[in-house]
Formats: sequence, structure tokens, C-alpha cells
Amino acid sequence: QVQLVESGGGSVQAGGSLRLSCAASGSTFSLYSMGWFRQAPGKEREGIARISVAGGSTYYADSAKGRFTISRDNAARNTMDLQMNNLRPEDTAVYYCAASIWSRSGLAEADFGYWGQGTQVTVSS
Repeated sequence: QVQLVESGGGSVQAGGSLRLSCAASGSTFSLYSMGWFRQAPGKEREGIARISVAGGSTYYADSAKGRFTISRDNAARNTMDLQMNNLRPEDTAVYYCAASIWSRSGLAEADFGYWGQGTQVTVSS
């Protein structure tokens, strides 16, 4: 099974940018569609973005459209990234990467069977 480790979180001021990465190991990375989720304090975990196994199809939550970009590298690094621009205080959350054996669109949490430990993103006003 695949193991996932997130990196790249940190603190940034509103309007700034961060790039999160998710490193995969233990299984063939290109077999999984991948996603990013986040959970803010006191709130349920929500889906942010999803990318297909080959990277040709992406899906974003409304909160991420136009500001976040999901990408993956199946060939060299076995990683998935989330470029986050124009960050807002409401983006503050723990961000998780997740892997799914299902080639579906959408951000249903139940689709994803493998999860990383999360990385904290804090955006100050």
C-alpha cells in the first residue's frame, strides 16, 4: 500500500503563496488518483483538489478555483504538489494529501483510502 508524507506547510501573510508537496512510497504512485484535503479548527475536513492518475484531469473545490493548482510527477519524483497563491486567513488549516484507487472526479472523502499525517498552513491577516 502507498505511504504519503506531506511537506511545505508554514506561516504566511495574507496574499502570499505556499507550495505543498506530498511524497509517495511503498506502491506504484501512478496507480492512484490523488487529492488534497484540509481541516480547519472546529470544522469538518473538506476536499480542495483532485488529480487523475496521469495528471490530465483536475478538479477543484470552489474555494480553490483560480488560486490553487494541483500537479503531480509520476516519472521522476513520485510526488503531488499544491501551489497555493493569494492565500487568505480562512485557508488556515491542516492540509492532508490522500490517495484513491478509484478514477473518479469529485472530492468525496470516502473515495480515498490512504492519507498522510498532514501539514499545518497558517495565514495571518
